[in-house]
Amino acid sequence: MTAEERALRTAAADELCATAYADLGGSDTGVALVAVGGYGRGELAPHSDLDVVLVYDAGVDVGDLPEKLWYPLWDSGAKLDHSVRTLDQCIEAGEADLRVALGMLDARHLAGDPNLTLRLRTHMLGAWRREARMKLPGFHELVRSRHAITGELAHVSVPDLKEAEGGLRDATALKALVATWLVDVPHVDVERCRQALLDTRDIVHTIAGRASDRITPEMWGQMAEPLGLEDARAVQVHVRDLGRRLTHISRLTWHRVDQVIARPASLRGARKPDLVAIAPGLAISSGEVVLGAGAKPENDPFLLLRAAAEAAERSLPLSPATAARLARACPELPTPWPAQARHLLVRLLSAGRPMLPVWETLEETRALQRILPEWDLIRSLPHASVIHRFTVDRHVVETCIEASELIRRVARPDVLMVSALLHDIGKCELGDHSVEGEPIARQVAERVGFAPDEVDLVGTLVRWHLLLSETATTRDPDDPATVQLLLEHIPNPEALSLLVALTEADARAASPQAWTKWRASLVRHLAQRTYAAMLTGASDTHALTVEEPSVDVPAEILEDPKKVHVEVEHHAEGARVTVMSGDRVGLLADAAAMFAVQKTSVHGAKVWTQDPIGISVWDTDEQHLDAAVLRTRLESIVEGRLDARSRLERPRPGRLEPTVRVRPEASDTAAVLEVRMDDRPGVVFLVCATLADLGLSVRSAHVSTLGPQAVDVFYVIEPDGSLPSTERAEAAANSVRDALVRTVTLEA
Repeated sequence: MTAEERALRTAAADELCATAYADLGGSDTGVALVAVGGYGRGELAPHSDLDVVLVYDAGVDVGDLPEKLWYPLWDSGAKLDHSVRTLDQCIEAGEADLRVALGMLDARHLAGDPNLTLRLRTHMLGAWRREARMKLPGFHELVRSRHAITGELAHVSVPDLKEAEGGLRDATALKALVATWLVDVPHVDVERCRQALLDTRDIVHTIAGRASDRITPEMWGQMAEPLGLEDARAVQVHVRDLGRRLTHISRLTWHRVDQVIARPASLRGARKPDLVAIAPGLAISSGEVVLGAGAKPENDPFLLLRAAAEAAERSLPLSPATAARLARACPELPTPWPAQARHLLVRLLSAGRPMLPVWETLEETRALQRILPEWDLIRSLPHASVIHRFTVDRHVVETCIEASELIRRVARPDVLMVSALLHDIGKCELGDHSVEGEPIARQVAERVGFAPDEVDLVGTLVRWHLLLSETATTRDPDDPATVQLLLEHIPNPEALSLLVALTEADARAASPQAWTKWRASLVRHLAQRTYAAMLTGASDTHALTVEEPSVDVPAEILEDPKKVHVEVEHHAEGARVTVMSGDRVGLLADAAAMFAVQKTSVHGAKVWTQDPIGISVWDTDEQHLDAAVLRTRLESIVEGRLDARSRLERPRPGRLEPTVRVRPEASDTAAVLEVRMDDRPGVVFLVCATLADLGLSVRSAHVSTLGPQAVDVFYVIEPDGSLPSTERAEAAANSVRDALVRTVTLEA
């Protein structure tokens, strides 16, 4: 797909429109058929609409031409977006609706009176230039709103070539900004990116067989051959780099537009540079950080880092020309870096959200290679997990932004920020990215001048940055073996506090679902237990076993243990449900069935006995649970009036075959079963019911969803509280696996 093919496609559409107009005897004066929008720009993709307007002068009788003109176009199979307006109505619509005005800027003559088309274009372009200062703030708000919805082409997991930031709409917006004569852009770069994105969109249309601008995960590989690229990874890098470049140009251009609009009228014609010195060798000019008067970058190896840090801390753009010159002219930093250079790097990383545009400028000008050559390992690298909303490189920057909010919680913010920057650097390799990333992180930490013990700390954080979140969400935090696992890898309280902060920053940067209040509470509870073990120096973590809480059991349950009681406590992110009844094997399965029938997803369950009553506490994400409804459901299940299995077992094959493993290292007091399968309702119930049929009890359940996969962990004990034998645990795992496989392959 090339520009030549789009030109041929546009020419064919033009011929179709002109022929239809001529066949109906359309007038050559006072009436014109005009292409607007993408059709006006000649950007037709294989399944694009034809955006056309029939324009006529007031007082001209167009008869039934508007009614008849569209039929031959529809009959040809073309998809139309059409309207009929007088010239005055076009002008009024453009004044009232910014989107209409932008579309009219690309008006192109198709048939009829060419002078009328010229008058329309001339008026719309003249009005756009005259009213630019008034209209551009509203235009910018439209652009920002679109970006907030669609995200960035360079980084979102399913990018939209047209609507996303750095996509085709932004390329069109840049043309509109240039048309105001207020700012300029690097035309060659913009046009190169625009044409390449149009080529890509043509291929997406062809693969999808319809008008679609979204690149779904399975498309990346299919696009490689048409684009002449090696594989899906190369396609992603190609497309995301185009979006990255357009995003950078667009953000800088909009900043300059804002500066022009904000400039007082008395200074609009001034040519004298407005340099305001801010640091050695640096100044602010037109709202950007630039080289100061008399700066000598060839004599200052710290000037590039200083410029980046100053720009980020002042929430100002770093001039691309300045960044490029500093990358060329500044001397190499000595290895290891002096403390001053490391301090400047940490200042940049700790600047929060304003760091992002500065970092992008460093990338686009290749200045970042002078600071962190390892960055190319993860540049534009897609995440394998769908839980991540960004590419690896952008996720790392977002992690730094999130970590900058947490630096007051830790004793070594410099170590936290550098660890945040490097925590996913190993994702360039095929193995465990934490393992692969540790030696790279150590190498970088040594180069930037950290002491040996600090290098060890950075390496430890990168190696184990997933340990706390994975353990907290898939293991019982009150089991001594869980705390022991952290003690084996995290050496001291300082490292633990840094790991807690890095865990939170990493999760927040991944997606909102990755750091809910529930997940945060699990992580913090486990961290507190581990911290207590570190302070006591306990080698036997069984001493840390937590006694089960005591709850008030209703008198009616004590009098008749066959009855059930349900309490619901609502909070901001869901509800905590407490279930009580006479203690028996299968009680947890019945409670799980209650939630499954209600189609309520659960995060975890904790079970204990307060003789002679069995108590379970469930955390859910449901905001509107009703205790009376749940109790009625549970009573129906307990009394046999409702068969949960028949309600849940439906023919629903999963993409992921269920796996069930015994994890003997996870606990010395319970058999731990880890279940992985597609995330769907009823899994907790099916597991608990199967175990109950075997005469086993579930002490606690921990549910974690990672993208489409659910990872559910069950702590299983004998009815008397003892540890099941190895053989019994393996038999239970096989039975659970058989039950899950039987369910997902059940035939209708």
